[in-house]
Amino acid sequence: MKVLQINTVCGVGSVGRIVRQIHEALREKGHESYIAYGRKPLGCDGAIRIGGDLDVYFHVFLTRVFDLHGFGSKKATKKFLKIVEEINPDIIHLHNIHGYYLNIEVLFDFLKSFDKPVVWTLHDCWAFTGHCAYFLYARCDKWKTGCYSCPEKKSYPKSVFLDNSKSNYQRKRKTFSGVRNMTLVTPSQWLAGLVKESFLGDYPVQVIPNGIDTEVFKPTQSGFRKRYGLDGKFLILGVANVWEKRKGFDYFLDLSKYLSDDEIIVLVGLSDERIKNLPNNIIGIKRTNSAKELAEIYTAADVFFNPTLEDNYPTVNLEAQACGTYVITFDSGGAKETIISKESGIAIKPCNAEDIMNLIRVLRSKGRKAANVDSSARSVISHRFMVGSYISLYEKLRYVEA
Repeated sequence: MKVLQINTVCGVGSVGRIVRQIHEALREKGHESYIAYGRKPLGCDGAIRIGGDLDVYFHVFLTRVFDLHGFGSKKATKKFLKIVEEINPDIIHLHNIHGYYLNIEVLFDFLKSFDKPVVWTLHDCWAFTGHCAYFLYARCDKWKTGCYSCPEKKSYPKSVFLDNSKSNYQRKRKTFSGVRNMTLVTPSQWLAGLVKESFLGDYPVQVIPNGIDTEVFKPTQSGFRKRYGLDGKFLILGVANVWEKRKGFDYFLDLSKYLSDDEIIVLVGLSDERIKNLPNNIIGIKRTNSAKELAEIYTAADVFFNPTLEDNYPTVNLEAQACGTYVITFDSGGAKETIISKESGIAIKPCNAEDIMNLIRVLRSKGRKAANVDSSARSVISHRFMVGSYISLYEKLRYVEA
């Protein structure tokens, strides 16, 4: 079996790691596996890059000025599709096809004529909106009938000038319709429910939760606390790939106002500029692509707080629990589905910083730090379980096609 995966990145970020994990498992089982990406490769030797930096920059320009995300990169996409014809894969697996590197109309015209089984994992909501990747935070439901006057125009993929959401929505609906053998996959039941309400609702939808490497994300002792002078401190941890308002960054700033002298916040994934402007009781750490380093930081924390205001299936919650750290997350999007058990975490309604701090202190008073994740639960959240589910789906689709 030959499988081709397409994603914005390879080897970095949660989706980039998923792509690589599927790729490695396929090869271990003797299948042919190929990866195509748009930006930032890491540990993906032999992967196919779609276009180059200039293609990306021009696609960014089209997005920022004309709100035409997904409609640039024509030449790069056509050139790439010639390579796809040469590979002649049995299965084409799409992940994030947004990210300034692909032309969706050229791609889907090809998929309809190529007529091979397609798996498309939706890691956010961009596929069925006229602009945004998430909309619950903006309390917008225009995506159900037709986008216009987008309230999220300046969120990813940011448009500084025009609002082209009405036309984008119509073009996406036409483009993404009519693929004869396409199965949609979502990591959460929450997103699966939204897909069924959208113009993609006629396609079969399967839920395959994202997995993590439980051989890396486990209780891991280190010198992290000593290195940062945190011995004797109660450590509240937050981790994000990119900190933005949707990820709840402002909640940590508010939370810092209620900390006592023996309490500290550590945030991982911050830019240099944000680190410079943090209050004294928040330690900022830049983004790391080292899973082992993350495991050490998770383990060092007393509690992991994820105030995400909208998310599909945040694997940071899984990672923290797997490292033995109790998780508090907002019950938004699919975040609740990442809480393994009441012994390892809790999903709460978004509330103010004072209420959050009161909850944290209740947990602290009970001496609650260790998240109990037994071996059976670890096997379910493992990336091996996720990868096995994908390979089973590939084989089913290939068998039906044959």
